Amino acid sequence: MSGPLAGKVCIVTGASRGIGKGIALQLGEAGATVYITGRGLSPSGDVKVGGTLQSTAEEIESRGGKCIPVQCDHGNDEDVNKLFERVKTEQNGRLDVLVNNAYSGVTAIAESVKAGNTFWEEEDGMWDTINKVGLRGHYIAAVHAARLMVPAKQGLIINVSSPGGLMHFATIPYCIGKSGCDRMASECAIDLRKHNIAYVSLWPGAVRTEHVLSFGKGNEDQSTDDKASKMMKRMIETGETPEFAGKAVVHLAADPNIMKKSGKIVHTTWVANAHGYSDVDGRHHIDPFSIKYMLNLSGHTWLAGVTPEFIRFPGWMVAAMYHHF
Repeated sequence: MSGPLAGKVCIVTGASRGIGKGIALQLGEAGATVYITGRGLSPSGDVKVGGTLQSTAEEIESRGGKCIPVQCDHGNDEDVNKLFERVKTEQNGRLDVLVNNAYSGVTAIAESVKAGNTFWEEEDGMWDTINKVGLRGHYIAAVHAARLMVPAKQGLIINVSSPGGLMHFATIPYCIGKSGCDRMASECAIDLRKHNIAYVSLWPGAVRTEHVLSFGKGNEDQSTDDKASKMMKRMIETGETPEFAGKAVVHLAADPNIMKKSGKIVHTTWVANAHGYSDVDGRHHIDPFSIKYMLNLSGHTWLAGVTPEFIRFPGWMVAAMYHHF
């Protein structure tokens, strides 16, 4: 298959559904050979939303791509070791892109937020529920990926993160985990730079995943009179499709100047604006650092309509707003 990533070998963890699936679909469509992971190849009784590794693989193949689904629990180090050994054997040691997306805490976070729990009211296992497969799993996968990429003197590792690493949001373990993902990218990038390997942290906006849409349906009858609820509803309604992050990953993987972004946080909208593309459904997503976005989110749509998107808060200012000194 031809495409900007023809001949590239990629791994996307946690690709049964959601953002991981969207990224895998776009990588496959761009011509890459895509290994996708998840805890099961077929449907499981404990999964409340749709999506399986097999269905993701079939959709990639239907678009003309090549996909290899691998059952892998990223909370199990032996499973992760077998995954990378398999890629090493089957691809003659080649790995071009690793996307760390696997996550097991979505339902736990939603239930915690709904209950309004403080961190001391959570179950003792909440930290591991959120960060064992997430933060820790990302690090272990990055270690294995680096061992394949360093001898080749090329590669890209991406952590799927969020603004939750910068500000208080949802649950404390979630915020700490996402902050760790961002810091992991910046720190690992230092060691990898001399080997021509880039490491970035990717922030999607609000994404209309299967989980998010199912939570929305479950709360349809709840009052949306309060400002926070209205804002959250508006974020979901205008949210990205899972494949929007996938398009960003494709452009990052094909970027000849990717080393300039290594160690940094990259937002999906920034990549889209730089390369001039829209979401797969044709919508344009507004830069969340822009004044226009803030006005839209707060309901001042008429004012947002006449405000240029290029008027935005610089990154250093956003970071300063949440400084810890």
